Amino acid sequence: MKSNKVQYKRELSTTFEKEVVAFLNHPKGCIIYIGIENNGSVVGIKEADRLQLQINDRIKNRILPSALDLFEILLENRRNKVVIKISLAGGTEKPYYIKKLGMTEKGCFIRVGSASEPMSLKMIEELVQANRVP
Repeated sequence: MKSNKVQYKRELSTTFEKEVVAFLNHPKGCIIYIGIENNGSVVGIKEADRLQLQINDRIKNRILPSALDLFEILLENRRNKVVIKISLAGGTEKPYYIKKLGMTEKGCFIRVGSASEPMSLKMIEELVQANRVP
């Protein structure tokens, strides 16, 4: 089940940074669960410690500006299975983007309903202008 504030992922995927960026660019806090199917069924995860470190590393090193104080990674027990809950606050240095793709339509995303959509260049420019100190 997807919404504009919650995303379920069966496993850590290659689109993870896209989802994180979209949520950081969202005005309010959001949550990503790993180990839960889109329909809400709990599948759980293996190697929780390794996966937590991997998630932390990917957020710290693949997303700009730094989101260091904007996320928390927790383990939860759901139906006797371990899942990872990643709580993300709406960032204050928007737009956030995938480092290797830059501050472009391919690197900046925003949450629209239950989907993470690319930002237009106009939207990116407006966010940059809004965050400049006068």
